[in-house]
This record gives sequence, C-alpha cells and structure tokens, in this order.
Amino acid sequence: MNHKMRRFKQLLPESDTMDILRKGKVAVWAVDGDEGYPYAVPINYVYDGKCIYVHCAKQGHKIDAIARNPKCSLCIIDKDDVVPEKFTSYFRSVIVFGKARIVDDSRERLDALMMLAEKYSPGIDPHDEIERFIKVVCVVCIEIDSMTGKEAIELTGDRNR
Repeated sequence: MNHKMRRFKQLLPESDTMDILRKGKVAVWAVDGDEGYPYAVPINYVYDGKCIYVHCAKQGHKIDAIARNPKCSLCIIDKDDVVPEKFTSYFRSVIVFGKARIVDDSRERLDALMMLAEKYSPGIDPHDEIERFIKVVCVVCIEIDSMTGKEAIELTGDRNR
C-alpha cells in the first residue's frame, strides 16, 4: 500500500503503532467477502512483532474469503473519546494491510495458540484447552505489508509543532 496519510501530522511514530498492536485486545478484520462485498468481523489477535495471528473455525466466511483473496486489513482502536462540545473525538488507532495464510505447520500453530492464551488468559495454563481444540481450530497468520498509526490532532502534543 502506497497511500500516503493526508494528515501526516497525526501519524504516530512506529514505536507507538507497534505498542498499540501489542496491547490491543480487539481488531476488526476485513476480507474480500462473498459477491464482492467486504466482510469485516471483530476478532481477538496477537502480534508477535512481525505477524498477527488469529484463530477461528476451519470453515466459514473468513476462510472462504482468504482462500479467494489473501489480501486483508485490520483496524485496532486504542482510544475513542467522544468530545460532544467540540463535535469531535479524540482517537488513536492503527490500520494494518497484509496477506492472510492458513498456518499448516504444527509448531507455528501451537506457538500462536500459546501466545493468544498468554495474552487473553495470563497466568492460566492453556495446555489442556489447546489439546482439546487443536484438531478443530484454524490458525491464520497475517503477514504485514504495511501499517499506519494515527491519532487526533489534539493528542499529538508537542510532537508535531
């Protein structure tokens, strides 16, 4: 993706963008849906510093979509505070563009599920749960082509002045 951000003063530094990816709990994943309609769905995910991993059923709308076209995007919202009196919101978010692939390698699948478990159920041993679902769960790796973080101009502070 070579689209340049029009409001470049609101561009987040790469370190802040990656921090949002690491800390975020929910992303909206958009894929090429049926009959040319985009399909966007909220998901839990984990970012390992290079790729984003998600888990889902082995069959369904998302799987059909990425088989047809692996290109996808994700949106992670870090902050969205509506300021009614100013007719605006103070937001911070990240958009990711990438390509999705089904993870076939058993070691990579297990590692991704362990990272997801650590993120969403810290301190709880996930081995029994993973063992119970490992044969029926699909793990998808989204290899990042580009990502952009942006925040409301009111949040940029002295960074861009």
